[in-house]
Amino acid sequence: MRIDWYVENQTNEKLLLKSFLKRKYISKRFLSKVKYRGGNLQVNDKDVRVREELRSGDKVSVFLPKEEASDHLNVSDKELEVLYEDSHYLIVDKPSGVASVPSSLYPNHTIANRVKGYIQTKGYYHQSIHIVNRLDKDTSGIMMFAKHSLAHSYLDRLLQNDEVYKEYVAFVHNRLDKSHGVIDEPIARSSDSIIKRRVHLSGKSSKTEYWVMETYESVSKVKIQLHTGRTHQIRVHFSHDGHPLVGDTLYGPESTGIKRQALHCVKVSFRHPFTNEQFTIVSPLAADMTALEENLKK
Repeated sequence: MRIDWYVENQTNEKLLLKSFLKRKYISKRFLSKVKYRGGNLQVNDKDVRVREELRSGDKVSVFLPKEEASDHLNVSDKELEVLYEDSHYLIVDKPSGVASVPSSLYPNHTIANRVKGYIQTKGYYHQSIHIVNRLDKDTSGIMMFAKHSLAHSYLDRLLQNDEVYKEYVAFVHNRLDKSHGVIDEPIARSSDSIIKRRVHLSGKSSKTEYWVMETYESVSKVKIQLHTGRTHQIRVHFSHDGHPLVGDTLYGPESTGIKRQALHCVKVSFRHPFTNEQFTIVSPLAADMTALEENLKK
């Protein structure tokens, strides 16, 4: 696979290929993979080394080494709903009740297994699976996968810099005092559970922003933006504030109207690392959450 860039506005200052690639956030480790695993570097369609001097208008090409599938991940032929796909990214719509990645409890037919089956069926050059974000088993909505390691590292960098907008919709118990707020509380593992999390000073910094969309008798519909990506972050933060998610029996009371936590990732937006275009992916609210809202309106 080939990635092309063009050198722009180069002054009289000497610019080496390795410096240019560093500006493109290509690490020495990645360059080592290119060198020793079948990749290549070219300038103006000629093979070069990293000390090649560049000039304005030069075309820089990186040929990515082929990435093979992992033998540790089983193949699944279960349905996969694709929301967006290009040469670098695969964005899918995860249903509730399906785990994101395999575990001892769910070794097969997770979204990762399904993506492997999809990629195998399509016969893509890269057969590796790069999971960019995960959702809890009973959370529905958008999951992002990268098709090669460079695409993964680029998107990870955007996530670390809070440059990926992720929007969720949730239904929470009770009415909120404010129409807009920020929950900025550290999250840590619970001392008595390997699954459960809690707000605790020993935890990692976690920030959740929300806007109230609708208010019903004893439930609020909220739009949520994540500024960090901790395990169970939305569920823990709202439970800590006295507004556990409807249907979330791990962090809240038994609920009627839905059989899982009422949480859906509805939108993801970021500037594409390879095209530099801002684009947005939308996932319609899951059917059981739509049904819950209809019942609340009645």
